[in-house]
Amino acid sequence: MANSMAKSFLQVAATEEVVSPLRVVQIEGLVILKIIKHCKEFSPALVTGQLLGLDVGSVLEVTNCFPFPIREEDEEIEADGANYQLEMMRCLREVNVDNNTVGWYQSTILGSYQTVELIETFMNYQENIRRCVCIIYDPSRSNQGVLALKALKLSDSFMELYRANTFTGEKLREKNLSWMDIFEEIPIKVSNSALISAFMTELESDTPVTQCDYDRLQLSSNPYMERNMEFLIECMDDLSVEQQKFQFYYRSLSRQQAQQQAWLQKRRADNMQRKAAGEDPLPEEDPSNPIFKPIPEPSRLESFLITNQIANYCNQINGVSGQSFNRLYLMKSLHDN
Repeated sequence: MANSMAKSFLQVAATEEVVSPLRVVQIEGLVILKIIKHCKEFSPALVTGQLLGLDVGSVLEVTNCFPFPIREEDEEIEADGANYQLEMMRCLREVNVDNNTVGWYQSTILGSYQTVELIETFMNYQENIRRCVCIIYDPSRSNQGVLALKALKLSDSFMELYRANTFTGEKLREKNLSWMDIFEEIPIKVSNSALISAFMTELESDTPVTQCDYDRLQLSSNPYMERNMEFLIECMDDLSVEQQKFQFYYRSLSRQQAQQQAWLQKRRADNMQRKAAGEDPLPEEDPSNPIFKPIPEPSRLESFLITNQIANYCNQINGVSGQSFNRLYLMKSLHDN
């Protein structure tokens, strides 16, 4: 009986250790307003802040946030920033507010957030937090009448490769990892308490048209499209530089293989002469020879991130241009009538 009880307890403990995958990020409306206010006040400067909440099953609840101070990079200042975070969380704990870190938020310009710095920040958070997300807010995209807010996390397969620092073609094929598998976008669900929902209903105006609806009818999208095209061209230039690195690597590799083959043929000819003379043959490999030193393959991480960024710019251009065409056709119909 005791063995069966111990076995059942171990089974329960084993099932509790299984972590359910993250399905949705539930954010309170007040947190979203804080993020938007912070990002728009300092735009076009990039800002960041801490996300606080609870990790409940497959739902990550974000119930509060606070901004990080904008300062120049310095070791002493970084230490002050860490002390500031700890002090803020201590104050929140004293007033009985959720103070569990579940990630961070940051602003971006035209969706240009897919960088190595973002990945390193994710890895630093993952050392202490089992599951964390990054909320990305784009003020420039939101000016087009769309709430540009998304929640991101790193995929498990990518984190495994990043820890091993092996972004070679062989490892990527082995893990079946492509440039689309770096980040995972988690659906966002906005939640409000019953009191806030009732209060918002009281504040709601009688007219069904809001300022956001008027923003969607703006016919001019040239500045936004131009900046997207400029960033896209810069990314194409960066991708071309990365491709040149790989072309140089493969040329060097083929040159080295040709040198190794020529050296091997010469060594075999010498061994045939030595064998005919009754001497011992020489080894067919010479590790001390520079031509046998392996050429390190360049990392594909940077090219993956640039490709991801190019796809992001193309999606933004496609979305904005499609909406612009719809508005232009609408205005043409109104004029014809």
